[in-house]
Amino acid sequence: MSIAKIQKSIFNGEVTVPASKSVAHRALICSFLAGGGNVEPIISSKDMAATVGIINSLKKGENTLNSIESGSTLRFMIPVAAALGKEVTFVGQGSLLSRPIGEYLTLLPLHGTQIKSNGYLPATISGKLRNGSFEVNGNVSSQYITGLLLALAALDGDSAVILKTELQSKPYVDMTIKVMKDYGVDIRETDFGYLVKGGQKFKVQDYVVEGDWSQAAFFLVGGAINGEVTVKGLDINSTQGDKAIVDVIKRFGADVKIDDKSVTVKKSELHGIELDATDIPDMVPAIAVLAANASGKTVIKGAERLRYKESDRIESVVYNLKALGADVEETSDGMIIYGGKKLHSAKLKGYNDHRIVMAFSVAAMNIGDCEIDDAQSINKSYPLFFDDFNNLGGNADVL
Repeated sequence: MSIAKIQKSIFNGEVTVPASKSVAHRALICSFLAGGGNVEPIISSKDMAATVGIINSLKKGENTLNSIESGSTLRFMIPVAAALGKEVTFVGQGSLLSRPIGEYLTLLPLHGTQIKSNGYLPATISGKLRNGSFEVNGNVSSQYITGLLLALAALDGDSAVILKTELQSKPYVDMTIKVMKDYGVDIRETDFGYLVKGGQKFKVQDYVVEGDWSQAAFFLVGGAINGEVTVKGLDINSTQGDKAIVDVIKRFGADVKIDDKSVTVKKSELHGIELDATDIPDMVPAIAVLAANASGKTVIKGAERLRYKESDRIESVVYNLKALGADVEETSDGMIIYGGKKLHSAKLKGYNDHRIVMAFSVAAMNIGDCEIDDAQSINKSYPLFFDDFNNLGGNADVL
C-alpha cells in the first residue's frame, strides 16, 4: 500500500488527459471482432491490460480469461465469448470478486449459453449464444447492455434487447453504439430498447481514441476550487456522458471557457446545486469535492449504483468529506453537502478505489498537510495521475 502526502498548492497550467478508457474498451473489442486494425492511443492501465489480455487469450485459444479488476472488461466479454461459442472460465481479483454478474446468469442460458457461477467470479461459460429477444434490467448496470450489443452484432440472426426497467447511464450505451457505428455496425434504438440486425460485419480499420472526460473531471474541479486549469485533448462533441461535468461545473458558478479541443476552468465563487447523477455516477466523487468548496447546500441523488463500484463510493466519499470537516449527510442514493464550512487537514482513506484517491487528492491540495492511503489504486485507470497533478502545480509525494 502506498500513501500520497498532499501539501497545499495551486493548480495553474495545462494538461493533456489520456485516451478514454471507456472508448478504448469498446474499440478494442470491435477491432477484435473485425479481425484486425490498430486501436491507439491506449493508456497503460490495469483495466486496459484486462481487455487486451482477454482478447489475446481468446486469440490463442486459452481457457482462462483474467479480467483483473475491470468490471467493464468482464461484463463486455462474457457475452462476446459466448457469441463466439467459447468454453472459458472468467477469473479476476480484488474488488471485482465482489461485483455481480447476475443478469447474465438468468439471461444467457435462455439463449444457448450455460454459466456455472454463484453470481460472482469465477464463472465458466459454454455453448454458443443464439440470437433472439433478450430482456434485461436497465437500472442495474449499462455494462450488461453494452456487452449484449457487442455480442449480438456478431451473430447471424436478428436480435432485440428489451429493457424491463428504465435505462440508467444511457450515455455509456450511446457511446457503445457510436463506436460500433464507426466500425460499420448499426444498432437501432427502439421504444422497447435496441434492435440488432444479424449478419453485420465489423470493418477492419485503424481507430484513434479520443481524450477521457472522466479523468479530465478531476483537474477541471481542481481549477474551479483552486487556480486555473486548461485540459486539452478533449472532443467537445463526444458521446462520453462524463463530458456533462462541464455543465455541472458551470451550474456551480465556475468560470468556464470552451474551444474545439480544450476546456479552461478558473476559480470563482461557487454555490451549491441539486444534481441527479443517474447518468454520470462516476463523476460523483469529483462533484462532491466541488460541493464541499461551494457555499450553500448541494443535493446529489440518483447514484445508488455507486455502492457497487470498486468501493461503496457513497460511503467512501461521505467518510472522507467528514474527515476533512465537511458537513455532509449520507442518503440511500447519494448525499447532502452543506458547503462553506472551513476544511482541515486529515488522514484520508483511498478504499483501493482510483476515483476516490484522485478526487480527494484534489480536495487535499486546497487544504494541505493531508495523507491518503491506497494511492497505488490509480494504476487501475490513470497511472500518471500524480505526475500530471504535480506538473499542474500540485504538491503530491507518493511513498
